[in-house]
Order: sequence, then C-alpha cells, then structure tokens
Amino acid sequence: MLILPFHLWIFVVDVSLSSEGAKMAYNLCSSPSSLFHDLPSISSSSSSCRKFKLRNSSSFFQPSPSPTPHSKTLLHVSLHEPIPEHLPPHANSSSSSKSNYIWVNPRSPRAKQLERRSYDARYTSLVNLALSLDSCNPSQEDVSLVLKDLWGRVIEQDAVIVINNMSNPRVVPFVLNYFQRRIRPTREVILYNVTLKVFRKSKDLDAMEKLFDEMLQRGVRPDNVSFSTIISCARICSLPNKAVEWFEKMPSFRCEPDDVTYSAMIDAYGRAGNIDMALRLYDRARTEKWRLDSVTFSTLIKMYGLAGNYDGCLNVYQEMKALGVKSNMVIYNTLLDAMGRAKRPWQAKSIYTEMTNNGFLPNWATYASLLRAYGRGRYSEDALFVYKEMKEKGMEMNTHLYNTLLAMCADLGLADDAFKIFEDMKSSATCLCDSWTFSSLITIYSCSGNVSEAERMLNEMIESGFQPTIFVLTSLVQCYGKVGRTDDVLKTFNQLLDLGISPDDRFCGCLLNVMTQTPKEELGKLNDCVEKANPKLGSVLRYLVEGLEEGDGEFRKEASELFNSIADEVKKPFCNSLIDLCVNLNLLDKACELLDLGLTLEIYTDIQSKSQTQWSLHLKSLSLGASLTALHAWINDLSKTLESGEDLPPLLGINTGHGKHRYSDKGLANVVESHLNELNAPFHEAPDKAGWFLTTQVAAKSWLESRKLVTA
Repeated sequence: MLILPFHLWIFVVDVSLSSEGAKMAYNLCSSPSSLFHDLPSISSSSSSCRKFKLRNSSSFFQPSPSPTPHSKTLLHVSLHEPIPEHLPPHANSSSSSKSNYIWVNPRSPRAKQLERRSYDARYTSLVNLALSLDSCNPSQEDVSLVLKDLWGRVIEQDAVIVINNMSNPRVVPFVLNYFQRRIRPTREVILYNVTLKVFRKSKDLDAMEKLFDEMLQRGVRPDNVSFSTIISCARICSLPNKAVEWFEKMPSFRCEPDDVTYSAMIDAYGRAGNIDMALRLYDRARTEKWRLDSVTFSTLIKMYGLAGNYDGCLNVYQEMKALGVKSNMVIYNTLLDAMGRAKRPWQAKSIYTEMTNNGFLPNWATYASLLRAYGRGRYSEDALFVYKEMKEKGMEMNTHLYNTLLAMCADLGLADDAFKIFEDMKSSATCLCDSWTFSSLITIYSCSGNVSEAERMLNEMIESGFQPTIFVLTSLVQCYGKVGRTDDVLKTFNQLLDLGISPDDRFCGCLLNVMTQTPKEELGKLNDCVEKANPKLGSVLRYLVEGLEEGDGEFRKEASELFNSIADEVKKPFCNSLIDLCVNLNLLDKACELLDLGLTLEIYTDIQSKSQTQWSLHLKSLSLGASLTALHAWINDLSKTLESGEDLPPLLGINTGHGKHRYSDKGLANVVESHLNELNAPFHEAPDKAGWFLTTQVAAKSWLESRKLVTA
C-alpha cells in the first residue's frame, strides 16, 4: 500500500472549451491562466516543502500522463462537459519516488490504522462531505454543522476538494463563506473558480456573475479559468452574446485567451451574429492550427449557409474531415439544411448517402431537411419517398413541411399527390392550413382549369381568416383566362386593387399570358387592365392589339425599354407571351422582331448550336408561338446559307425536349412535328433520341431548293 504525504499534493486543472471534450492538461504553476503561479506547495507542512518540476504551457495539446493507481485528482475545471467525480493528481517526479511513497505490508496489524490516515481515506471523506452538503439546507448553520466533522486542521486542498465535488448551487455560497472564514488561501481565486464550476453545472449564469462581482469586491483578481468557466456556461445556456461580452472583458483583467478559448469564440461570435469576427478567428485558427470541435464547425457551416455561401459550407465540411474531426448528426443535418436553401438536392442526396454509410440513422431533423431540399429542388420522387417514410415511422409533419410538398406539387402539376397530402394535413391534429397552403391548392386547381374547385378553395381561405394574396389572385386570373372568362379576369384585377395590392411583374405576366388565350374582340378589355398595371407593357401592346402605327424603330425601342424595366426572371415569359400574341394576330414580322430583340438582349441564349457534323435548333425553353417563330427564322437562315454558296453539315436537328407542358396535354414536340408536316419538311423523329427531329444534308438541301422554286 502506497501512502502519499500531504505536503506533496499538487493540483491539476483540466480546462476545455470544446463541447466535444478537447482536453488540455492545465498546469497550475505555469502560464498566466494557471491556478498557482510560482508558488511553493500550499501544504500546511511548509517546513518540508519540496520543489517539483512542473509541465509548462507548451504541453497544452499533449495528453496528460496516466495517473498512478492510488492517485486522485483534486481539481477539474471543464468548460462544457460534466465534471468527473475523481481525477488523478499530478504525479510526483520519478526521481523522488522512493521518498514520496511508503510501502505498507497489507498483512501488518497496523495496516488498517495507516490506511485510515492515508490520502485515499481523507479524499473519500471529503467527497462524502460534499455529498452531505448537497443535501443539507442552504443556511450557514446547517453547513457549519456538516463541516464540523472535518477533523484536524482545515487546509486549502480540503476546501477545493469539497467545493469541487458539490453540485447544489444554493448551498455552495455558504460553503465558500465557511472556508473563507476558516483558512487563508494562498490563491483565493481557486476557491472562486471551483464555486463557479458548481454554478455552471446548474446553468446558473446569474449566480456566476454575482459571484464574479463578489470576487472583485474582495480584491481577488480573476484568471483565465474564471473567464473560461463563465464563457462556457454562457455557451451551454445558448447565450452567445453573453459569451462574447465576457470574452471581451478578459484584456481589462490582463487575461490572455489561449487557443482553445479563441476556438470556442468562433462558435460564440457566429451564434451572436458577428460573422466578420467569427471568420477572422476561423482564418487565424487555420493559420495557427488551433484545435476546433464539431460544435464550432457546425456553427461555421450554418453561418455560411445563412450568408448564402453554400460552397463555403462544403469547403468547411471538407476541412473538418481533413483535420480528422468526426462528423455527427448536427453536422449532417446542418449541411442538409444548407443544401436545401441552396436548392441543390443532388448534393443533399450525396450527403445523406454518406451519413447513412457512416452508420448514422436519420432523425426528424434529417427528414425535415431532406424534404425541404427535395421539395425546393423539385425532386418530386425523392420528396414523396421521404414523406412516405416519415409517415411509416410515425413522425409528425408540421405546416411548413406540408406546404413545401404542396408548393412542389403545384409547380410540377402533381394534382393527385397534392390532394392526398392536403387530406393528410387536414386530418392531422397539430397542423393548421395557412395562406401558403390555400395558395398552393388554388394554384393547382387554377392551372388545370378547375374553376369551381379554385373558387371553393378561395372561399374556404377567406372563411379561415386569410385574405387573398397576390399569388392567389394571379392563379385565379390564370384560371379564368384558361376557360375564357374574361369578365372574371377583370373582376379579379379590380379585387386586387381594392385590397390595396400593387400588381407585380408576375401578375402582369399572367395578364399577358391570358391575352394569348383570349379572342381578338375581347383583347381591348384586358389591355385597359395592363395599361393600369404596367404602362410600359401597355404601350407595347397598343402596337399589337390596336395596330398603332410606328415610326422608325419605335416598337423595338419601346419593347427594349420594357424588358430593361422588369425583373430578369420574368423577361423570358414576357417575351414568349408577346411573340405568342403576335402569332395569334398573324403579325409575323413583329414576332420575328421580338425574337431578334430577345436574342440581342440575351433573353434567349443557346437556341442554336453548330459543329462540323451537325447544326441544331434548341426550342425547349420557348413557348409554342416563339418556337414556331424561331423555326421559321432558322429555316430562312439555312436558305441564306445555301444562297451564299456555303455547304450544310451532314446532319441537321431540331431539339424540342420530351414530355408534356405543365398542366397541358400538348407537348412542344407534337406541335413542332405537326408544323413540319405542314411544311413538308424532311425532318423525322429520332428513334433513339426523344424530342429530336433529324434530317440529312442531302434531304434538307433538296427541300430548301424546292421551297425556293415554289416561292419564286
């Protein structure tokens, strides 16, 4: 049996600012933040003090040596994780091991007596005292009654051990006061630090701040451990602004934060919204190779995601993996959420696959992030599969997730799926329909021309206490236009004005699209609405609807001013609809002029492609009228090529894409094929390439020459 003399006790503090438990062996007699600074042993046996060789601050990131079997740690100050009950003390130097330990034969009659006097026995009794104090009443009298069992002369180590093992924040102030009256500590800050740790266990930041004020009133200067303990409590309590506040106080007390503290503050500054400071610290962390934990990386990924820097999210994730930091569910879910915001469903899918391959099971947050990513990215099959899996696992949906699915269905024309989802939503006890819900459903009914259901849903929306939004009224205009109810379009437009809503570019684009479906004799009614909603658009329409005479290039000039005044995302729909209207009114010259203007302003890009073996016309992004206009323009260009003496390539192709238009039974391929047949053009659908119509150089040349003869 080994007996460690009391005068050889040394305290070791383990300070960690990492929530994942990045530990630092913190020597108490080195560095500015240590608990003891150039002091001899604080044992009561001062006459027998010995000097010990202690580790310096350069060993911060090196693991502590393994404890001896009989050792106990007297003090542990961890900034995030629960504090272990027993920790090893600093081992004495090997050179003095013979004088530091005494072997006792366990068979000796005096063995039990010596054991009772040993360090192990005293340490155990002090821990038991701490447990008794936790259960006593918070009063000085009751605390004194418990501590009267503390035999012998009370020394500083006793106080540290007792307080360090306590967990009752209401009792600990009385215990601290008791020891302050009984002993004269060499460094009173140690007693305050272990008391702060007790408050941190119960997340009582207010009590910590009061204790800090008491320290200052008693003339006790706080050290790095004091601040790091308070900072860690602020982080645990999700109070990043408080963490920043205490961090920025450190210089005024001549406390220099260490690398671990700085690393933790990346997370705190990020959560507090000070992105610039967080990124500056992160740049410094990479340069100086600080140890960062997964919580900090999670905050960085979230920070980049909220800033819209989605490539930054992925870069941070790759750096985290390169540093050997293990990913966890929070990291994966944060990444999935960021990819959902970025509308990058393919990357969300890849991250989810990696997550499951690494043995993580998806939780509710994972499924919610996937639903948002797939829904916003219009990955309908994946989104509906995730929705089905959540239902099978009994996971509750919320209104936002239901609305995400309904909006996706509205955009993709998945009416049947939308109605099933809506029924599930109504049967849910926790989800209530909101304005977004009704808007998506009205859009679905409107785009499919189901007027009665669209109106019924509008009435239900109003009865539920929601006023129609501009999105709802835009959908209704589209619905009425689709079935030829022009007067109801006018009524809806007036309702919009009565609600004090200003028509936006999308609403005007919808009115313009309705005009492409309206008989010529009723166009004047709609033109009046357009004049009120967008005067520039009204001016362009007067040349088309009223046959306004134009001067030299006035139509092109006004159309150009219109396109330059509207948002980029509506320029192509505006141009498509204007060309469609020209085709309907047999104004082919105006249609060609608008197409040329669209190409000049780069509203249309990549319509044509040329290689040595094939020239192609790409019509996938064009409306029906714009596609036919582009087809005629391309055919004319081919004729001019032959007239100039230039040869055509071996193959010519027209790409219409495949599938149907949304909410329409007519596909572009069918319309183009029908028109090619009318022209007797030698283009035939490619059997191995859906949506492609091909012809050879010989067939095209023969057909173009025959057209020239017919025209002549």
